[in-house]
Amino acid sequence: MHEKRLRAVIEVLTAALATTLFYLIATALAAVFVRAYVPKDGVVVAVNWIIRCLGAFLLPALLLRGERLFFKGLAAGAAASVLAMLLFAAIGGGFPSALFLLELLLCALLAGCGALLGAKLHRG
Repeated sequence: MHEKRLRAVIEVLTAALATTLFYLIATALAAVFVRAYVPKDGVVVAVNWIIRCLGAFLLPALLLRGERLFFKGLAAGAAASVLAMLLFAAIGGGFPSALFLLELLLCALLAGCGALLGAKLHRG
């Protein structure tokens, strides 16, 4: 019983770390291309949200297996969102605005749905 729980925790942490790594790499690549064209700040924020939503949905779909996938996805999405916030704050982006709670909820829900979709695709 404890092995199953430990395996589930390791799986969730792996998905959260992989999602956070995806955020960092994709945001850095996007910053190179987006900043080259000097767009308005709204474009940068929109691209950042798109990257986070894609990462939150796709990586748990690829990495999570087993039982209770929706809850594992929720945990992985929320953990990835918090890790990304802490890393971006440490890098120098400052702490997030009031939209962080919305981002946390959205990433958690997308990760839960992504994990469920991943299970359907792996079975079929």
